[in-house]
Amino acid sequence: MINYILQVILFQTLFLAVYDLFLQKETFFKWNRFYLLTTPLFSFIIPIMKFESIQQTIPQEYIVQLPTVFLNPQAFLEQTSQHTFTLNFIAIAFYIGLGLFTLLFLIRLTKIFQLIGSNTIIKKRDYSLVLLEKRQSAFSFFKYLFVNEHLLKSKDLQIIKHELIHCKQNHTIDLLYFELLKIVLWFNPLVYVYQKRITLLHEYISDAEVVLETDKRTYFNRLLAETFNVENISFINQFFKHSFIKKRIVMITKEKSQKMKQLKYLLIVPLLMTMLVYVSCTNDGQVEIEELNNIIENEVIPREGKYFEGENGIKIFTGSSLEGRIVSFEEMTNKEKEIFISFKNLEDLRFEYSLVIDTNGDRVHYIKIPQPPIPMPPLERLEIEQSGDVPFAIIEDVPVYPGCKGNKSKLRACLQEKITAHINSNFNVELAKNLGLSPGVKRIFVVFKIDNEGNIIDIMARTPHKALQEEAIRVVNLLPKMIPGKQKGEAVGVKYALPIAFKVE
Repeated sequence: MINYILQVILFQTLFLAVYDLFLQKETFFKWNRFYLLTTPLFSFIIPIMKFESIQQTIPQEYIVQLPTVFLNPQAFLEQTSQHTFTLNFIAIAFYIGLGLFTLLFLIRLTKIFQLIGSNTIIKKRDYSLVLLEKRQSAFSFFKYLFVNEHLLKSKDLQIIKHELIHCKQNHTIDLLYFELLKIVLWFNPLVYVYQKRITLLHEYISDAEVVLETDKRTYFNRLLAETFNVENISFINQFFKHSFIKKRIVMITKEKSQKMKQLKYLLIVPLLMTMLVYVSCTNDGQVEIEELNNIIENEVIPREGKYFEGENGIKIFTGSSLEGRIVSFEEMTNKEKEIFISFKNLEDLRFEYSLVIDTNGDRVHYIKIPQPPIPMPPLERLEIEQSGDVPFAIIEDVPVYPGCKGNKSKLRACLQEKITAHINSNFNVELAKNLGLSPGVKRIFVVFKIDNEGNIIDIMARTPHKALQEEAIRVVNLLPKMIPGKQKGEAVGVKYALPIAFKVE
């Protein structure tokens, strides 16, 4: 969920950047209004649109074959419980913010209804005039125009005409739309920017309509001469807002944009395509805890070691001594791994399998989690070569670790397990204690290749310290010679990315 929200914010940033740089100074007001209303929706929809066809056509510059090796799993188990507490705290903070912003909205809405109920109302055919006695204000809300009495007495109708355009074009709906987004995404500053942009655009639209029937100089004088109160309500259209006056005058005097400049809106096409490619080639790897709980509570599983596979890829079966924890494959005991592998068919290593144990210890829940691609570390020469190497996910016959037997899926699982065990057995964990590293989780990225003869070659590593780099390369170099992978009967090289994680106290 967090990754989804971050993607939404990222896409809103890009949409706003295009608007600010290329569109907001043009006089295509209707187009700009459509842009500002639709792009926030796109930012919510695009992150959930994943096209496999795009994934298949984009060259794979990522190798995601091996699960993370945790050098000190107990520290990570402790961190998992702390992380759960943090997530709960974030959820509580979110709902508190949601409640506060909902309350603020209701208070402001109540204020408007109080103005309607406590002042004289003049009914017109298409709108209602609310005559304010005490406040020198001019604003609109749906079909209600709030103006001071002196405007009618002085027969100054320009301001009323201006606000009437807001009413006819339903600008209040636009503002309430962003008000709703502000409540749900109260922590996202971009929603406030969006609302400010469309509020200014509303003024441009109304000004442009009024000056068609009014002398521009007279209208300027009215804008500058009148002094109005500014209401602290973000979902009403106010005639006078000091921060907008200069921009409004500049836009009124501006010549209409040439139609050729409408081609600027085509900029959204490559932007949308880039976003779709991005989301199609990434996975957030998140599993909804609420969905998991529903499955755990509602599914009755026999105790004879049987399993259940749901549509969402969750596999449930019995046989573990762990209690009430979420652990990954490499954190299981050997016995648990045997049970796990005996019930599973690891057909697709783009997925990482994690384990959830019911609090009574009777049931084991294996979750098929999409594993996000781990980008190649930015090292020199770290590129995918077109030299006959084949990505591990599509190779016909996978490389075989000495001693591993079985079908292709079992060979893949065995390779992962053996490499994980090798790293844990040979990596000098104590080395990190004397390197002056700051406390926290540290990561090592190792890239290597099993060539067409089964040798481990081209080992490169990115680490937080040179000593760790040398250690990572040393340990991977100790891997035994493999039986090489084959593609169409030919022995081929296969590249791997191996993430290693450890915690510095």
